[in-house]
Amino acid sequence: MRALLNREARLTKAVYAKSAAGEWDRLRLGAFHALELETTLESLRRHLPRRGFVLDAGGGPGRYAIWLARRGYEVVLLDLVPELLDLAKARIRAARVARRVREVAEGSIVDLSRFDDATFDAVLCLGGPLSHVHPERARRKALRELARVAKPGAPIFVSVMGKFATLARGISDWYEEYEDAREFRRFWFRGDDYRWRGRHFCHYFTADEFRGLFPRNIECIEMVGLEGLASSVEQAFNALPKKSPRAYRNWLVAHAALATHPAVVDASAHMLLVGRRRRGRS
Repeated sequence: MRALLNREARLTKAVYAKSAAGEWDRLRLGAFHALELETTLESLRRHLPRRGFVLDAGGGPGRYAIWLARRGYEVVLLDLVPELLDLAKARIRAARVARRVREVAEGSIVDLSRFDDATFDAVLCLGGPLSHVHPERARRKALRELARVAKPGAPIFVSVMGKFATLARGISDWYEEYEDAREFRRFWFRGDDYRWRGRHFCHYFTADEFRGLFPRNIECIEMVGLEGLASSVEQAFNALPKKSPRAYRNWLVAHAALATHPAVVDASAHMLLVGRRRRGRS
């Protein structure tokens, strides 16, 4: 597979190979990261079919695959990084759901040719795998592939990293990276960042750009800001449950109500688009 990967894909594979355990832990590291997980799960609960065969594309260490398998879905987990897949296999065994995970496969979301058309009752691509795909034509191809393998009427869930939240947070957390005017312009103008986690690649999206990449055979059901208005105040939000449990509970109610507001989607560190494969010809 190495010969088929471009520079950005190789950078992505290398960085996640070194941080497999951290990627499993990430969604439980405090209240802020839990927002991404819990808001995503709420969308899955609302839009998944009651049962079926699900592709978890770019599913990494398997947190969503395990969640699906525990609820009776049959699952295929696909990811680019062998180290993440090894961890996923161990976690799947520990969760005792291996009988519902039909396959754990190495592969790229840009090429799902191993799967026939209209194979899956739902397709997931969560946590931001599309943010590591370059250039734009490859991102469009990945979305066409995710749509192709979905059955007509099947829901498709794709989340990416948001540009505006990351740009704002950098003022306090990584302003040194803004000192290089050329690199900074590439980030805020194009969304391309080659200093993500050191010297790796990430593409950050606006909501309009993200929605505009989807092929016409995918109907947009909703867009969701996964961390919403907490995105630029991670440390303060992590402290809130202990500082004021009542304020934290009230904030979660507001977050759930406002997460689909367009301004909140664009302000979020991660945004989720829930689509549906159109029936009939596109």
